[in-house]
Amino acid sequence: MEIPFVILGASTGIGAALCKDLLASGESVIALSRSKNDLLHPNLRTIQLDVLTDDFSSIEWPEAIKGLAYMPGNIRLKPFHRIKEEEFKEDFELNVLGAVKALQFFMPALKAVQQSSVVLFSTVAASKGMSFHASTASSKAALEGLALSLAAEWAPAVRVNVIAPSLTDTPLATNLLSTDEKRQASAARHALKRVGTAEDIAAMARFLLMKDSSWMTGQVLHVDGGLSVI
Repeated sequence: MEIPFVILGASTGIGAALCKDLLASGESVIALSRSKNDLLHPNLRTIQLDVLTDDFSSIEWPEAIKGLAYMPGNIRLKPFHRIKEEEFKEDFELNVLGAVKALQFFMPALKAVQQSSVVLFSTVAASKGMSFHASTASSKAALEGLALSLAAEWAPAVRVNVIAPSLTDTPLATNLLSTDEKRQASAARHALKRVGTAEDIAAMARFLLMKDSSWMTGQVLHVDGGLSVI
């Protein structure tokens, strides 16, 4: 296997779409996920791993990787007064501390390649006030702060960028898009009048991981159908 990309949270949704996109481009990929990954490809290595509880050092890794995308996340929509302190902690652990754990572990491998790339995932709600998003928006805003700090600290060896999508048609959003009425209402909120797809977001992630974006770091890119600004 050539020097690979590492994708965490790769079994479904945007992570799976990103793996397919990279593999179709001739790249090698190591795909990590808690659940079994059904993707098959000669340039793909799949590893079943829980980023929050499993020990990365128990697995044999390459000495160098071209880039890393951290995909794990959640959507917790509740009125602020109903969000328990433990739920805030759970969201922060998944969205921020999981990324910290992965980035600290893979830092030597990232720095072993000339200008590797990291892509993290936020949400449009981190910068645009949206009701019932207090916990998710708080943790994702912290992730954006982490990305900006690392973009400064790791430059020029490693580029670090963030994608902040709006609601995307993935298994994570099943409950929010479970009826035609919900889907139409969500589409109508966006200037482009549709819900995003996993492929929409994966295309941007692939661009940020590859050399085409070699003069970009420290950016938070809103792939959100225009919701954040229109």
